Amino acid sequence: MLTDHLRSFPQGFRALVLGASGGIGSAFVRHLQADPRCGLVVGLGRGTVPPVDFEREATVAEAAAALAPQGPFHLLIVATGMLHGPEGMPEKRLGQLHYAQMQACLRTNAMGPALVMAQFAPLLSKDRSVLAVLSAKVGSIGDNRLGGWYSYRASKAALNMFVKTAAIEVQRGNPQAVLVALHPGTVDSALSAPFRGAEIGRPAVDAAADMLRAIDGLTPECTGGFYAYSGQPLPW
Repeated sequence: MLTDHLRSFPQGFRALVLGASGGIGSAFVRHLQADPRCGLVVGLGRGTVPPVDFEREATVAEAAAALAPQGPFHLLIVATGMLHGPEGMPEKRLGQLHYAQMQACLRTNAMGPALVMAQFAPLLSKDRSVLAVLSAKVGSIGDNRLGGWYSYRASKAALNMFVKTAAIEVQRGNPQAVLVALHPGTVDSALSAPFRGAEIGRPAVDAAADMLRAIDGLTPECTGGFYAYSGQPLPW
């Protein structure tokens, strides 16, 4: 169900969604398009114009420059993520670690979003703005009780550190900006498909709605935090 969730943002607010072709990213776009308070929503991905492709570093800065005239933006959501791919499935044991999988996870889950923060944070509104990146609870060091999934866990932990560190810097020049990492929960998507995602995950449209509600409740005091889709803070 598509509903109006973003009452804390000004009428006509402008939004950007990176990873808009994915299950969760496209759900965010649909919600924002249906929100009567949203004046503009732009979805970006590898196949858009301009493209954002974390395999091609220059595309991030090029996209930010191309979209700058449409800003400032009040909401930026980075909905990209990788758990498995051509380099392999999540590692269950130390002996399964290899560079290709580690590098792929770090590029998609940490390095790419970090570049987005670097290039797009200057486009955030000086009034009310939120930059949210999709992290994962398994990236919490304090909550890790099962082990396994080495590259994915490490890449999300790295992402959380990028968010925390960037939030400190951005707040100095834009005190109203909020940078946070969000845990979407288990979602029925391509990412979770090999792990019974269709059975245990909820629809992407519901996950996006939950996270938008959480975003709506964030204040500048929340910047640099790690939150679940319920709005509850998570341990680092």
